Amino acid sequence: MDTVQIDQVRQFNRTVTERVGVLHDHYLGRDRPLGEARLLWEIGEEGQDVRQLRERLALDSGYVSRLLRSLEADGLVTVEPQPRDKRVRTIRLTDAGRAERAVLDGRSDELAGSLLEPLNRAQRARLAAAMAEVERLLTAATVTLDTVDPDHPDAQHCLRSYFAEIQERFETGFDPARSLLPDAGELRPPRGLFLVARLHGEPVGCAGLKLPPGAPAEIKRMWVAPRARGLGLGRRFLAELETQAAQQGRDVLRLDTNKTLTAAIGLYHSSGFQEVAAFNDEPYAHHWFEKRISTTPFG
Repeated sequence: MDTVQIDQVRQFNRTVTERVGVLHDHYLGRDRPLGEARLLWEIGEEGQDVRQLRERLALDSGYVSRLLRSLEADGLVTVEPQPRDKRVRTIRLTDAGRAERAVLDGRSDELAGSLLEPLNRAQRARLAAAMAEVERLLTAATVTLDTVDPDHPDAQHCLRSYFAEIQERFETGFDPARSLLPDAGELRPPRGLFLVARLHGEPVGCAGLKLPPGAPAEIKRMWVAPRARGLGLGRRFLAELETQAAQQGRDVLRLDTNKTLTAAIGLYHSSGFQEVAAFNDEPYAHHWFEKRISTTPFG
């Protein structure tokens, strides 16, 4: 890891925390710290499931409980178990909580304005663009990749979403019965694996790897949800699957794709894949790719 980059990140963190006032117990001049103020904003008008809120903010359950007890004591929220499952608790704003949230929103706008006001027009545009880029990269860094069973609910959610999208995008539509879909066993160790990407605990992408005996490794069913595109997740999937294939002693990685998926085709070219002759009879494929990789077998 580059120590200069680490130093720059730490300097950035110090500057931001000081400038936006998160070091104070009375955030935005109110009688609560940033943690409580942020919870009020995240709960929103519709309420939130406690577990989902905790995962969204990546907070310890004990810490969230302390924040909620404080907000409850101030009459700003209610926390109630759901009738059908007492283990699931829902947080909702009270009228006082909605009023407090409105005040915080107004003061947050004022704070944002105070950061921009001393700058000229060009500097404001640069700062806003830089903040958007930092947010995008930080979001990308929070995405996790996990190996799951292809029958896991998150895996099935991604596959259903993928099939629905290509049904709309392919000129001929998409019928799973016609495609050379791998069965679940081909995407389980030792014959393969299946990755799911999650953002704030929610599935946002998937990719499978087949490891057939005596044949090249093959990437199958790589998909990224529209809201997670632009985070470099497709390239990250390719890198991880290449690593996994190399660790299994494979020296060739291949895939096929449809001509409609132009962004994916560009990604494969830029990631070192070369177009080759068709190596299967996939009816929805127009392009076939291979990449030579360095093997790093276990042992």
